[in-house]
Amino acid sequence: MKTKRYRDYNSYLRSLFGCRVQKITVDAGFTCPNRDGTCGWGGCVYCNARGSGTGAALCGASITAQLEAGKAFLKKRYRAQKFLAYFQAFSNTYAPLPQLKARYEEALAVPDVVGLTIGTRPDCVPDDVLDYLAELARTHLIWLEYGLQSAHDATLARINRGHDVAAFVDALRRARMRTLPVCAHVILGLPGESRDDMLGTARFLASQDLQAVKIHLLYVIKQTELAEWYQRGDYQCLTRDQYVSLVAEFLSLLPASVIIQRLTSDPHPDELVAPRWALEKRRNLEAIQSFLEEHDLFQGKALRQIGR
Repeated sequence: MKTKRYRDYNSYLRSLFGCRVQKITVDAGFTCPNRDGTCGWGGCVYCNARGSGTGAALCGASITAQLEAGKAFLKKRYRAQKFLAYFQAFSNTYAPLPQLKARYEEALAVPDVVGLTIGTRPDCVPDDVLDYLAELARTHLIWLEYGLQSAHDATLARINRGHDVAAFVDALRRARMRTLPVCAHVILGLPGESRDDMLGTARFLASQDLQAVKIHLLYVIKQTELAEWYQRGDYQCLTRDQYVSLVAEFLSLLPASVIIQRLTSDPHPDELVAPRWALEKRRNLEAIQSFLEEHDLFQGKALRQIGR
């Protein structure tokens, strides 16, 4: 097996628990302040009505049922022994605290679930929620995943994100005050962004007290504003070669201590409009690894060269 040129997430989890640990995606039925009018309507231009979720909550599946089904599948496929409940769909801290407690504690009561990974927006993390998560972190692995997407306010406005970079900085600061680990989500290929803009986001992340990063490709899915732009010719997707080289350079700008939780995206095949190569996950990951090797790039290399 080739040595990875970045700090990968699976190795990090194995170092903590001594076994294979897998995330199980949970749809807890939450919504988003960028859809209900609190800060906006319609959501981000690339987000559809499922909000990156499975739709399980709408089908009436309980959190326990979702986790048990995920466990059975992942034990068979990966021989996983421990699991993290990944609250993914929409904004998973956007509810009254008693409701959040009920959802989280149901997940943690499932055997072999050793922690939570909570995907949310940086404008949806009040202090009482962070205080509660810090209590849970005394006995469980608790991660927050903040959707930043870009370090440029003009881009965030263009994609109807509904918050600015300052909101991310504030949410990160308050989480780190409680020693909660934070993963930032970023998207490459956002409308209007140049290569320098995207690499500027990497430089911004390198300046923050972050523990992990997820890198996503912007792909177009049905029933979104982005799909309308694409059909009109107002948006063009990155090519695979463009994306691969961007990811490699992006990694070189991140500190070697930062865990890389994701290098590409997993679109639903029935929802995907473009690019079709986004469905070829194995090939895409192999292309990134090959590019890193061929160009002698690795996570943190650019920082090492400038003495950081």
